[in-house]
Amino acid sequence: MVTAIVFIKADVARIPEVAEQVAAIEGVSEVYSVTGGLDLIAMIRVPRHDDLATVIPDHVNRVPGVLSTETHIAFRAYSTHDLEAAFSLGQEDGV
Repeated sequence: MVTAIVFIKADVARIPEVAEQVAAIEGVSEVYSVTGGLDLIAMIRVPRHDDLATVIPDHVNRVPGVLSTETHIAFRAYSTHDLEAAFSLGQEDGV
């Protein structure tokens, strides 16, 4: 599995819709809105390095409202905690 972290600058007026469209792309596991010089960070997880060439330039970069991207490829994972479980702590059922 190849993991890439993609920093995305987006049209500010379209950030929520850009995030939703990027999240819907096959190979994108998560999209986060963030503070600072970026607008979104997308986590890409694909079986092969060559698949990044399809996901990022052919799909992510073509989402209307994406102004620019910067891609970082992960070498190793030092933490494999379950983010979904961590974010669900303290939430009541049905909320």
